[in-house]
Amino acid sequence: MTRALRMWPLLTGVQRYEKIVSTRDRGHGQFIEAPILAYLIESPNGRILYDVGCDYTKIADPQRSAAFFTPLQPLFETPRMTPDQRIPHYLQRLGLRPADIDVVFLGHLHFDHAGGCGDLPGCEVHVHRDELAAARSGLDGGVFPDEIAGADHWVQQTGEYTLAAGVHAIMSPGHTVGHMSMLIELPRGRPVILCGDAADLAENLDDEVAPGFCWQDKTALAVESIRKLKALARQEDAELWPNHDFAFFRSLPAFPQWRD
Repeated sequence: MTRALRMWPLLTGVQRYEKIVSTRDRGHGQFIEAPILAYLIESPNGRILYDVGCDYTKIADPQRSAAFFTPLQPLFETPRMTPDQRIPHYLQRLGLRPADIDVVFLGHLHFDHAGGCGDLPGCEVHVHRDELAAARSGLDGGVFPDEIAGADHWVQQTGEYTLAAGVHAIMSPGHTVGHMSMLIELPRGRPVILCGDAADLAENLDDEVAPGFCWQDKTALAVESIRKLKALARQEDAELWPNHDFAFFRSLPAFPQWRD
């Protein structure tokens, strides 16, 4: 069986927010620090990025920061991101350039997952068709319209598919209408399921609690996706990686180390 070769977890920033954002009806008044992650995956067919973090220019420029992030307060604080947490900086440390990325795969289109596309001009971008349609509707407050301005050139998918050898796109709607997770088969360790925001925290998985925000309040669909990912993990003997859990992130290899 052909598998992916290795993968790097990338810390692209940090955000502080009220815990109810991650766990529906749990954590009122409790603020948590959450990592904003992307993943670089090397496969026999090329290099893939799962998510790309925030648009650094919106954070670094005070006027832009106020315009985009002040409306999200007090639930969300402005993300924190340093220049060396931008995707091109990580690539440079590996001797790569943005042009060396074959596919940017966006699990969903919220600003902390899709904003960094501006640092990767010319890359092929994959997204679920329903996700893009919902983003364009203007009904999802987690999407910044300028970050999907170039989406006419993106590859729109409609279901689950194999993206590259050992890399499989998995539908996990609920948090957003077209949310996608990813199953990665590796040569040495157990397979990994990148949950994306289907499960921000280990608590979402352990207690089968939905994210705080679900598209059109489809909480049951979000829980169904959590159960689907857990069942897939049992079937494939895979690890489940929550997406915004600092305790879990600290257990992963520190860049430039990788998982294989």
